[in-house]
Amino acid sequence: MDGVYAALARVPLFGNVRQRGIEIERLGGGLTNVSYKVTVGGAAYALRLAGEGTSEYIDRIAEEHNARVAAEAGINAEVIYFDATDGTMVTRFVEGVTMHAAEGFGRDLGAPIRAARALKRVHNLGRVFRSRFDVFAAIDDYLDLLRAWRTPLPEDYYEVRQRTRAVRQALEVSPAALVPCHNDPWPANFLDADGRIYLVDWEYSGMNDPTWDLANLSVEAGFGLEQDRAMMEAYHGIGLSPALCSRLELYKAMSDLHWSAWGFVQHAEGNRAEDFWRYGLERLGRSKTRMGSADFGRHLSVVRAGGLQLYCP
Repeated sequence: MDGVYAALARVPLFGNVRQRGIEIERLGGGLTNVSYKVTVGGAAYALRLAGEGTSEYIDRIAEEHNARVAAEAGINAEVIYFDATDGTMVTRFVEGVTMHAAEGFGRDLGAPIRAARALKRVHNLGRVFRSRFDVFAAIDDYLDLLRAWRTPLPEDYYEVRQRTRAVRQALEVSPAALVPCHNDPWPANFLDADGRIYLVDWEYSGMNDPTWDLANLSVEAGFGLEQDRAMMEAYHGIGLSPALCSRLELYKAMSDLHWSAWGFVQHAEGNRAEDFWRYGLERLGRSKTRMGSADFGRHLSVVRAGGLQLYCP
């Protein structure tokens, strides 16, 4: 706990508080960072200690800016303290239940609807985030790190990555307006506080195509066709265009490929939160399956054509 107390001592709010006057409880859920609930004088805060090496691929200055913008809009917990040199952050503690813990998140249609509406609030902030999230560039950055560390990748990775050229070309032909995006909307980052949805963990936030957030949510939550439709209609309204449906499918494949590379980076860094080599292989296999499906070529064609072909799952 010495590291926790040392971090708290740097925070003006806690600097003059004796250690025995602070209650500290470790929180679960993080794969790269460690978080604690800190209670002082009846007030509760969340302390985030960034994982070792994470600042090699996370822009902490951009994260702080984006997290504060989201907090000002009431979407993120209030940011009390942020040290961009090492990623230490203190926010107000929000009492709630993560959607990851909510029973039936992948089956209950209400959950995809609430999550979609929360993401739409982010996308409609009307502010510019201080970074740009591009999935293709992010994958390249991870691969550069792995090459520098001389970490070999499965041969399948390069085979699957070759197929992303067609995905990138299709998306570039029909570009979307960039908006503020969370970019890591897995269920544990959604916090339901008596019906009010907060989004936490803004490490990967940046300007992006909003469909990325929806596709990533679908993949992480294990949505099926029914949940996807509920999510998309809550976000876009009734009468989805073929281009939107197909764009979602392209980004689903890229989501799995992106997080597979991220998993291999975690493995290379010695992160023992779970078996990240196996995690990377599973995500890679899912991406390969998606891009190898009979429908994937049609999704590419629809996006390239701007939705003129009438195809929608």
